Amino acid sequence: MTDTLTQTASYTDRHGAAHALPDAAGDAQVRADDRAHVFHSWSAQALIDPLPVATGEGSTFWDYQGNAYLDFSSQLVNLNLGHQHPDLVAAIQQQAGRLATIQPSMASDVRGELARRIAEVAPGDLDKVFFTNGGADANEYAVRMARQVTGRRKVLSMYRSYHGSTATAISLTGDPRRWANEPSDGSVAHFFGPYEYRSAWGSTSPEEETARALAHLEQVIVLEGASTIAAIIIETVVGTNGVLVPPPGYLQGVRELADRYGIVYIADEVMVGFGRIGEWFAVNHFGVTPDLITFAKGVNSGYVPLGGVVISQRIAAHFDTVAFPGGLTYSGHPLACAAGVATFEVFERDGILERVRDLGERVVAPRLAELQAKHPSVGDVRGLGLFWAIELVKDRETREPLVPFNASGAAAAPMAAFAAACKQNGVSPFVHFNRTHVAPPLVITEDELVRGLDVIDEALTVADGYTV
Repeated sequence: MTDTLTQTASYTDRHGAAHALPDAAGDAQVRADDRAHVFHSWSAQALIDPLPVATGEGSTFWDYQGNAYLDFSSQLVNLNLGHQHPDLVAAIQQQAGRLATIQPSMASDVRGELARRIAEVAPGDLDKVFFTNGGADANEYAVRMARQVTGRRKVLSMYRSYHGSTATAISLTGDPRRWANEPSDGSVAHFFGPYEYRSAWGSTSPEEETARALAHLEQVIVLEGASTIAAIIIETVVGTNGVLVPPPGYLQGVRELADRYGIVYIADEVMVGFGRIGEWFAVNHFGVTPDLITFAKGVNSGYVPLGGVVISQRIAAHFDTVAFPGGLTYSGHPLACAAGVATFEVFERDGILERVRDLGERVVAPRLAELQAKHPSVGDVRGLGLFWAIELVKDRETREPLVPFNASGAAAAPMAAFAAACKQNGVSPFVHFNRTHVAPPLVITEDELVRGLDVIDEALTVADGYTV
């Protein structure tokens, strides 16, 4: 049995120093203010009870009662360097003491350095960076660039995808969060991406899935009118909608189709960029060079909001003598960029990419394979680096999901019970539909990672109780 939540009046940081937690009485005030005045995203306001969080350090955060939680979702898969990383905090403090902000039309040393560092690790000739405030507006601006350069309007995106909640980004999104926001950008069409475990084409091998998925995409291109399509946008590894790793050759095939039909290929790396699978950009793992890469989250672990678009020379050159029609007051904010530069320094000094690949291959992959063999509720496991999905089913033979698609309320009870078991034993899980994802901070220790997987192992016995 794993340990249940630890009650403590203090916590010890990575340097061995003890720190007192805020008084537990503060919990009531936080809850009162939140419930009275904070309007939460993606929620029915009267049906939620947000957990007040007092502090965090590394891979752990604490509530006001002193309960410690291993953060197995890196919050929203953005806290790549963990809570309160001292180098990122110091970089923000130092930048604030020198130059807290400056408008984007002026040159900033820290903004320029971060752009250079990003360009140096991007593939091919993606050499320029347009900074945004986050991932949704990065995708908005990437689409705007593609439309300006091609003179076309339409964009293709996958059904199983999430690209943000602003106007075009939510239209690009393929999951149910789009439904209530329609109609929005009417120039978006969706297609099926590869998903070997639930193949839309009945494929029996990765190679067959690649061939059939590419044939389907080309048919969509032809039927939508290739001459009307500005861009194809794809999450290099589909994130919230399943950690769907593309089978061999798929992304290369997308690149070839984009070239053949004059379409801009946008790689959405908001979630998987900056080390999540053990590469600066996930496209580097697959050996493909898109025209545009969008990023956010891990570029500075969300310490100050930051996102952006990495731009190929061809697309950037279009705007050499034509003004780009867009901008943001906080584009390349110095405090955000300072944390981004510090992120590069930490990655390089501490060998973050190498340790992510090692932990993924040596610890996570074999352990999840054991869980799949052990638990009848586990239908499939998949992933790379420190980004994995465990797909839960009622019946392994039929592959019926443990809960229905987009389940809520009583229909989602089996996944709610699984999540509650994780939390009771000190792990904050990432649960979506019939899956739990393994996406801890990249700085997680091996002992913490093993302990978190032990908790998931135990919680899966709860899910097993709902199988047939």
